[in-house]
Amino acid sequence: MPPKATILAGLCALALMGLASSFAAAQDDASEKEIERYRKMIEDPMANPGYLNVDRGEVLWSEKRGTKNVSLETCDLGEGPGKLEGAYASLPRYFADADKVMDLEQRLLWCMEKIQGFDTKGIIAKPFSGPGRSSDMEDLVGFIANKSNGMPIAVPLAHAKEKEAYAIGEALFFRRSSIMDFSCSTCHGEAGKRIRLQGLPQLDTPGKDAQATMASWPTYRVSQSALRTMQHRLWDCYRQMRMPAPDYGSEAITALTVYLNTQAKGGELNVPSIKR
Repeated sequence: MPPKATILAGLCALALMGLASSFAAAQDDASEKEIERYRKMIEDPMANPGYLNVDRGEVLWSEKRGTKNVSLETCDLGEGPGKLEGAYASLPRYFADADKVMDLEQRLLWCMEKIQGFDTKGIIAKPFSGPGRSSDMEDLVGFIANKSNGMPIAVPLAHAKEKEAYAIGEALFFRRSSIMDFSCSTCHGEAGKRIRLQGLPQLDTPGKDAQATMASWPTYRVSQSALRTMQHRLWDCYRQMRMPAPDYGSEAITALTVYLNTQAKGGELNVPSIKR
């Protein structure tokens, strides 16, 4: 092939590659716009079934239950016994009476056991709702988290055990393992990543992605017809990475939540949200 023809062929190939790249970018942009349009369609709180969980959780909070036949109204979630406003925004945190860092679900299990006299083994075994099965934990989390709406995420890191939990959570976020050799950072460790049509938030640095993500849980999942908590979200992430399922209310999940909520500091809570 003559030199001029070779150069022209090369230029044509480069032009075609550029067109293909532009077309792919346009497709991605169109997909994002359609996803955003879908989100707008379902975000009306008056049409969010997650608020049914909030209503049920309110009843459960004040209902006398357990072997001691008392309510959860004396449970201290960090702001004082029975005080709910702002509690979720500052969780996980260290609790001196338990001498450990707890997220909301861990703390509720502790209060149900210590205050109400519940045997929580059955709850831990099946904490999430499913076909024909409701979840008291999802209802309670929905109700309590909703009391922090409009407040910024502000996880404390003053206590030594809070700092330790953050360090463990950070290590877990980047730890690759199991048959897929995945970690949280595989999907959430840099900007611009996608899975199918879904953009993936970058969660390894403080900023808007982390704020928008963590400030929207718990959420009602339309695809699952259920309110899902952060414990469920992280449990499902581990499942999708083909890792052993973490125990419900485990210290590992709490540590990972400390790390993620620290990245999301300042994010304004709006829950329960609604997602695909």
